Amino acid sequence: MYDIEDTPGGTFVKPPPISPIERPLMTESPAVTVDPNSLHESIDSGKNVRIIDVRTPGQFETVHIRGAYNVPLDLLREHRDEFCAHFDENVVLVCRSGQRAGQAEQTLREAGLFNLHILDGGMLAWEAASLPVNRGAERWDLDRQVRLVAGSLVLSSVLGSIAVPKLKWLAAGIGGGLTLAALSNTCAMGMLLSKLPYNRGASCDAQSIVAQLVESKTERAERN
Repeated sequence: MYDIEDTPGGTFVKPPPISPIERPLMTESPAVTVDPNSLHESIDSGKNVRIIDVRTPGQFETVHIRGAYNVPLDLLREHRDEFCAHFDENVVLVCRSGQRAGQAEQTLREAGLFNLHILDGGMLAWEAASLPVNRGAERWDLDRQVRLVAGSLVLSSVLGSIAVPKLKWLAAGIGGGLTLAALSNTCAMGMLLSKLPYNRGASCDAQSIVAQLVESKTERAERN
């Protein structure tokens, strides 16, 4: 429905608002965010939305949005051109809270892809809204693993410095690394932990993901 507004210059007709998932993206614009409820409504209404989850396979197996495709951030960066060739629908990037999704958006935009959206608040917001998910084996989030490893190293080095004073510099190094991680919005320890078998989950390679994308596109074309 259109709103009609009388102004001194005449009658002005305002078009109806457009939901974030339907808003056309200008080629030089950054990705817009879409809130969990709007994304869920778009999925339920059958809109062509491609949900790309850039978390680790382990995190994805623990919980993910139904119908999402797992493309870990490091794999996305390595094969971005290959993936871009198959991301021709509205793409919604998902991670735990939005940080990695933002990095993925920048990677894809630099490769020339602009039909991008970021799930506002990530999986934390999606679950907080009690929206449907697929669940698997529970795993600790990377943030929690980083806190455990960093805290254990600092505690052990401080206690060990009683006998070996130089160990205090290990605690200082961990503190400096965490400070740098906050300032640069990156986490080297998290990236290292993500490569452990515990976090890798099932095998995840570019060829199998591309095959899934092609199959999904074919099925959708046949239904239409």
